[in-house]
Amino acid sequence: MRVTSLIENSKSPESPQLQAEFGLSLLIEHRDTTILLDTGTTGAFTRNALQLCVDPNSVDLAVLSHHHFDHGGGLAAFFEQNSHADVYLKRPPEGAPYARAFGVVSRYIGIDASLLESQAERFVFVDRFSEIAPEVFLFPDIVKDHPRPEGNRRLYLRTQRGWEHDAFDHELILAVRDADGIVVFTGCSHAGILNMIQTVVERFPGVPVKGVIGGFHLMGMPPFGTGGPSKRSIAALGREMLAYAEAKYYTGHCTGQRAFRVLKSVMAERIEPIITGTVLTL
Repeated sequence: MRVTSLIENSKSPESPQLQAEFGLSLLIEHRDTTILLDTGTTGAFTRNALQLCVDPNSVDLAVLSHHHFDHGGGLAAFFEQNSHADVYLKRPPEGAPYARAFGVVSRYIGIDASLLESQAERFVFVDRFSEIAPEVFLFPDIVKDHPRPEGNRRLYLRTQRGWEHDAFDHELILAVRDADGIVVFTGCSHAGILNMIQTVVERFPGVPVKGVIGGFHLMGMPPFGTGGPSKRSIAALGREMLAYAEAKYYTGHCTGQRAFRVLKSVMAERIEPIITGTVLTL
């Protein structure tokens, strides 16, 4: 299995021609299937793909991890360059996603809802555990045994009833199985990284988790990164992640640099960063 980060928050010093932005897009090549997970904030991931000798039209299927702009903002650009791949996702939330700070500052953070109508034939809504390609699985129902990220408290849905905290019923998990284990792809982990891993493990008992890739939603509130989880709670999370003895973790985007440093101090070689242009072979 080969995983390429088409876009992430951080630029690559070795590949200055690649663009970075606040967002995430991963290309997964597994056997004869090429999968796109998320599309970043803009269409920049398609330009990076071409720089990395990846043709966006070669993507067989795409997955949207949840309905936020930093994961689905590049959908329109993807449709311009790929005329055939279905996009698998959960149904949109019952309300418009917003980030709110101090009760007065609000910012829309959803995707372009008009695409759901204008490109309706391209979307496949997932409401149950599904195998969408050989050994490629989607999990729309995520256990709730562990705490969710503290940062979720700033994320709301604007509904007809008023402001409501987003329960993230629009988030799903992608997992890909090889002969030697399974890799979990998390998008942003609003449901909690431990809940997401546990969901996959319970479906495939005895199959080792050999990799976990994506954001863990541990960063503070931009621009200064304030209001994130404490170093103690991040370290405790890292120790719990180590319980999956064969798993190697690769993270970036909404994990945040501060949280990554804490996790690295606890997890050592078991966790590594991903940036724009990172290529992993698992």
